[in-house]
Amino acid sequence: MRPMSRTAPRSTHHHGNLRQALIQAGIDLLEEGGISALTLRKCAVRAGVSHAAPAHHFDGLSGLKSAIAEEAFERFSTYLQTARDAGEQTDAGRLRSVCRGYLQFGIDHSGILNVIFGQLGLASLKPGNRETAHAYLILRGVCAPFVTAPMDPRVVEIRVWSLIHGFTLLAMSGEFNDADRSLDMDLFDAVMDVLPQIATPNAS
Repeated sequence: MRPMSRTAPRSTHHHGNLRQALIQAGIDLLEEGGISALTLRKCAVRAGVSHAAPAHHFDGLSGLKSAIAEEAFERFSTYLQTARDAGEQTDAGRLRSVCRGYLQFGIDHSGILNVIFGQLGLASLKPGNRETAHAYLILRGVCAPFVTAPMDPRVVEIRVWSLIHGFTLLAMSGEFNDADRSLDMDLFDAVMDVLPQIATPNAS
């Protein structure tokens, strides 16, 4: 964690990009210390502006949290979409690739993943929420080819989501590290082999 100056340095941000600078400062604080580390005062210090500056861009801490949530989910969506587009372009390949993007986001941004989905998070993950819709629609899109009547599409989506989210949380805690502390991707591939199966209707 970078040491903070007791006196806020002179701002180098122009008015037009100060809002984004404060959002980035909030994301940095979340990555380093979780939701409890996020305050308007700390964001101002990190961004190098006066303590009153955030009030010009956000309606209190809740407004800053909403802006951070929107930015965090946009970045999360980018990870999912990039992985999907870069992977094997088959139904199974796109499904696995989105799961790989999910895992990579958790590895790269564990602090953000913890707060956006945690009990004290920034926003609840529901398809109708502006901040979360894109990410969920990417998941829904790669699950859709595996939905067969009379299955509820949500069942497939939640099965896949539960699998990759659980795997990601365990990976973030170091459960699957090799001796050199790198993530065991062979294990990831083996576990993800079950993806098409969890989308299969239960036998009656």
